[in-house]
Amino acid sequence: MKRGWWLLFGVIFGLAGAGGIWLASSPPRGNSIQLLPPPTLAPIQVHITGAVANPGVYALPIDSRVQDAIQAAGGFSENANDMAVNLAALLEDGAQISVAAKKPTAEPFTTSGVEQGNERAEGQPDPSNPDSPININTATQVELESLPGIGPVTAQKIIEYRETNGPFIGIEDIQKVSGIGPATFEKLKDLITVEDSQ
Repeated sequence: MKRGWWLLFGVIFGLAGAGGIWLASSPPRGNSIQLLPPPTLAPIQVHITGAVANPGVYALPIDSRVQDAIQAAGGFSENANDMAVNLAALLEDGAQISVAAKKPTAEPFTTSGVEQGNERAEGQPDPSNPDSPININTATQVELESLPGIGPVTAQKIIEYRETNGPFIGIEDIQKVSGIGPATFEKLKDLITVEDSQ
């Protein structure tokens, strides 16, 4: 009886061992995983306007810079203010780049007929021309203001002085007006007169 049990156990262990060897030696089941290459990123779309050769919408690679967009648009136009553009800026999809034009150059300022900020009126004597001295006894406010160092306030004082005290006898008398000293008189003496005061 005991011998039969031993035989039974031997058969069971033998079968179990054979099954384990068979499982260990059999190839693995299931499907293998295939690695795919990373997807290709679509180009970004950038709108370029302003002072470039060919404004429009351009497709550019990822990580493009403003400089790449300007080149795609044919470069700056002749009147482009290229100093106001950051060429190194990184672009994003849907970005808009507006290139400003240079401001028109203003007409050069002329100082003709202007002395110390006082504009000489049209047709009035030119104080820089010794052939046209200004008669300080008859000169108007505008004429007096055209003289160097004579502003609106001082011109009014000259007119008030001659109305109160009568005409100037000599050109040196203009120094009697408050605000006109020797330094100012030096600038005026060749540009003023008292002739024909009557």
